[in-house]
Amino acid sequence: MDRRSFVFGSAAAVTALKVSFAQDAAYPTHAITVINPFPPGGAVDVVMRPLAAVVEPMVQKPVVIETKAGAAGQVGAQFVANAKPDGYTLLSHLTSISGFAEVDRLFGRQPKFTNADFIPIARFVADPCVLIVNDEQPYKTLKELVDDAKQRPNEIIFSSSGLYGALHIPTALFTAAAGGLKLRHLPTQGGGPALTAFLGNNSQMLVSSISASLSQIKAGKARPLALFGRQRSPALPDVPTMKEAGYDIEYYLWVGLFAPKGTPANVITYLREVVDKAAHGEQFRAALANLGQELAYMDQAEFAAFWEADSKRIEAAIRSIGKVEG
Repeated sequence: MDRRSFVFGSAAAVTALKVSFAQDAAYPTHAITVINPFPPGGAVDVVMRPLAAVVEPMVQKPVVIETKAGAAGQVGAQFVANAKPDGYTLLSHLTSISGFAEVDRLFGRQPKFTNADFIPIARFVADPCVLIVNDEQPYKTLKELVDDAKQRPNEIIFSSSGLYGALHIPTALFTAAAGGLKLRHLPTQGGGPALTAFLGNNSQMLVSSISASLSQIKAGKARPLALFGRQRSPALPDVPTMKEAGYDIEYYLWVGLFAPKGTPANVITYLREVVDKAAHGEQFRAALANLGQELAYMDQAEFAAFWEADSKRIEAAIRSIGKVEG
């Protein structure tokens, strides 16, 4: 697409939105903040920033990505759950949002929030995770890693985005499927810090989204051993799946957008149409391609049904992990 076509296309999209929502002209009147509940460099960050860049000229107001990290994504989620439901404070989160209430129940605590505290707006990607080892490790195959881990229980360290977080869950599923493999866990505050620990050899293994780790794989700093998707990834066509390696595991790290419950229906409708147009545009698709991802878009109704089913899978995984302290 040339620049003139893009400008004309953007102008047409803005005009269409204005016409469609003339009755809702009061929204937005100022900046929209999207809370990223993880440190920079993780899956939410790398997906939402290019999307915000496309949405901003469409709504003609700033779209600010604000980081509120902590507790594997719980801090930012709780902040949005308690925010004024006016459409100006939104949440971008991923798979782990489905399990926080179950973790609280596991430890006998009252959940700080549940899925019912959010209105799903759209899902953008569903990234199959990849198990990687850093360039200081000798393993060329998953079998070599498993065999060595069995010989040296609790000596190989894996980092994650935090206890019961989106990167801890698939690792726990893998270690269970491998016969109760014993690895040491280094929980961090998000996918970005987990990757930093991995690159510094403070951990030797990491289950990551493809988008967050692809540049390190291409640079030779990370070696992919297995994918958690149903099939091989176009971004990593030579990497076998867990199922090919004999482990019946499938896990995706998806990224979606949410509003606090109570947000007016007309605002939700407006946001749905805006992000739908933005996500399906060439600019955002190109940004995803650079991350090794494809658009896996779901509008509100489809996303809500998917989220409900996925939550059951995540809750079951958390129960299988059981109580882990510290």
